[in-house]
Amino acid sequence: MLRLLWRGLLVVVAIVLLMQFWYLAHVLWWQRFDPDSTAFMEAGLARMQERNPDAELRYRWVDYNRVSIQLKRAVIAAEDSRFLAHEGFDWEGIEKAVEKNLKKGRIVAGGSTISQQLAKNLFLSASRNPLRKIQEAVITVMIEAFWSKRRILEVYLNVIEWGNGIFGAEAASRRYFKTSAGAIGSDQAAILAAMIPNPRYYETHRSARGLLKRKSIIAARMSQVTVPR
Repeated sequence: MLRLLWRGLLVVVAIVLLMQFWYLAHVLWWQRFDPDSTAFMEAGLARMQERNPDAELRYRWVDYNRVSIQLKRAVIAAEDSRFLAHEGFDWEGIEKAVEKNLKKGRIVAGGSTISQQLAKNLFLSASRNPLRKIQEAVITVMIEAFWSKRRILEVYLNVIEWGNGIFGAEAASRRYFKTSAGAIGSDQAAILAAMIPNPRYYETHRSARGLLKRKSIIAARMSQVTVPR
């Protein structure tokens, strides 16, 4: 019986290690080559095709230099003000989020960095399962170890969800402002950045009080932000 338990444990360990190598291989590949799909994209497409089998995602990759610097500043200001300073985890931000959640008695803040969000978007799901969070942390370490901050932000801007079936800065810019990601101004950038926490809701609630308040806060912070070159 004990021998069977050990064998079972070894099988589980082997599977976990193989998964980590699979993640690492993708991280290394995407260091130089652009992803054409992500876990969040696949989930979004599946959700859409439940209602319409012919549904397609709106997604078009755009190189880093062709994304407005205003949008880069807005996203960093909104999601990860210490992006250039940390190595994947903003411990100060996490501490503040925990304090806020304890005060409210429920989860109202996350404290996830851009790198953590990217790890989740590329490979995982939106689940708050503790095991999923551990895996997210492992992938975050891989991404920070092998990618530059510029590459992290470039991929992030291209793969995050900005509405129902809308992924990446180019698709979002076309959808909401009828222009390219490179032509987005500061006010438009602040709106797009404000949408990130709940993009499908804000797609159809563009005048929501919470969105407009968040947009104003982001706009006030943008001038203080430094972006990767």
